Amino acid sequence: MDSKTSVGGLDLGGSKLKGTGSLSDKGMSVKSPGSISSKDMVFRADKIDLKNLDVELENHLSRVWSRNVDNQNSQRPKEVWEIDPSKLEIRYLVAQGTYGTVYRGTYNSQDVAVKLLDWGEDGMSTAAETATLRASFKQEVAVWHQLDHPNVTSFVGASMGTSQFKIPSKNPSEGYTNLPSRACCVLVEFLPGGTLKNYLFKNRKKKLVFKIVIQLALDLSRGLSYLHSKKIVHRDVKAENMLLDSHRTLKIADFGVARVEAQNPKDMTGETGTLGYMAPEVLDGKPYNRKCDVYSFGVCLWEIYCCDLPYLDLSFAEVSSAVVRQNLRPAIPRCCPSSVTNIMKKCWDANPEKRPEMDEVVRLLEAIDTSKGGGMIPEDQAGGCFCFAPSRGP
Repeated sequence: MDSKTSVGGLDLGGSKLKGTGSLSDKGMSVKSPGSISSKDMVFRADKIDLKNLDVELENHLSRVWSRNVDNQNSQRPKEVWEIDPSKLEIRYLVAQGTYGTVYRGTYNSQDVAVKLLDWGEDGMSTAAETATLRASFKQEVAVWHQLDHPNVTSFVGASMGTSQFKIPSKNPSEGYTNLPSRACCVLVEFLPGGTLKNYLFKNRKKKLVFKIVIQLALDLSRGLSYLHSKKIVHRDVKAENMLLDSHRTLKIADFGVARVEAQNPKDMTGETGTLGYMAPEVLDGKPYNRKCDVYSFGVCLWEIYCCDLPYLDLSFAEVSSAVVRQNLRPAIPRCCPSSVTNIMKKCWDANPEKRPEMDEVVRLLEAIDTSKGGGMIPEDQAGGCFCFAPSRGP
């Protein structure tokens, strides 16, 4: 006869069993005279829906895990950086990326950016992978919590896992959905100016006046100098990770891969960063230190000046090989002032030891006179220079 079998509270489906009765985690309920033990039960594998069984098992374990997380969260003392979920309102989606989803919201009447990280809820991540991701998230929180600088995004708070948050559904008519309790979130100040990358893209044709170029470069260099003074290496310095406030002040964001600088450079290896900004030693898998941020700053300075992206026509493999083995660097426009050119070249020197410290870069930028222009926009003209115009003739 057909019988439903449950193990540990999970429904195994309508499997045909050779024998009588149903097997449960509490014991055996017998429907006919006599008794039968679990070892006498014979399961027909071709009649068991393994796909549904996997789904039920994952859902069951997820519910158990969620209850455990909520119980642990309610019992343990709160961290100083931990937020009160009842004071957070998540309003709408801003961006979705590899490491999480960013929403705009309010916390205690303050505009905030909410970065949500949800791991393993769909059964795609193992417990070990989820634990590693959560440890990385805690590291990000630990980094942000200790920082206080006008050119670094302000940390508001974080949560290490709760089911009390509600996030807007993709379909507005569906209202809100509950956030899985495996998820974590970090709250930082919301900056309405968007990313530096988007700002440069908007100005790619008309370029930026020289004063703005130096102001943005100074903001970035001061922020990096501050991080380095705290023994923090960002490791992913790029225009996409820089945000602008309503006054166009630049602030460093996204500490997803930041870490405290190791005493021994050999303890810091691995290709961490974004192609085009990565230092040769990082691309080559060699030990590195804070000077990898200096290299990335040099590329960012070029990008701010040119309002362009480096190596657009090259593949990942071509860039990696050429940067390491052929000393490839972005082409500096002829109109670029020598003061800016020299900073770029010093920062992206192939030898990390020859690159300046970021506090020295700050001093070099502060010494530049912007009163007479010198950028891609000639004085008293609306258009940019012709350094990047297509060449004419054969």
